[in-house]
Amino acid sequence: MNFSISHSVEILERTPEVLIAMLKEISKDWTNCNEGPDTWSVFDVVGHLIHGEKTDWIPRSEIMLSDKADKTFEPFDRFAQFRESEGKTLNDLLIEFKSLRQKNLEYLRLKNLSTSEFEVTGIHPEFGDVTLSQLIAAWTVHDLEHIAQISRIMSKQYKSEVGPWSKYLKVLN
Repeated sequence: MNFSISHSVEILERTPEVLIAMLKEISKDWTNCNEGPDTWSVFDVVGHLIHGEKTDWIPRSEIMLSDKADKTFEPFDRFAQFRESEGKTLNDLLIEFKSLRQKNLEYLRLKNLSTSEFEVTGIHPEFGDVTLSQLIAAWTVHDLEHIAQISRIMSKQYKSEVGPWSKYLKVLN
């Protein structure tokens, strides 16, 4: 499938509700566990999504669409959620994520971007030149990646409980 803003928005606008349906008021036994050393819990993943809403997708698109000569992005802190989520509940994070996502999608709608604007570029600290369409496509796939990650983290909590079915449950292996 080729990039389409409407296809991206179909996913981006649904992600908060998907996560709320999966996670709201669910026990911490499902959401505070991880997959082992140096991995994230469900709580951490939602915090990471919030940090991206604040500092990644829209702020980088603003740089790309600006008149500034320097289109270099700030590096993204992939671990900021650990300090930013302190003292919050998962339900707090879900509400915050939904609010931020709605605000960011409203920004995109109000920009009413033209086809040529999706080809503007910015400078990623690792990848170099990237287009706005690549940024939004990555945002979309990033959501799907983390939904899959959340499902995998939760599934692994029953890895030993499923007995012989683990042979057919690829998410566990």
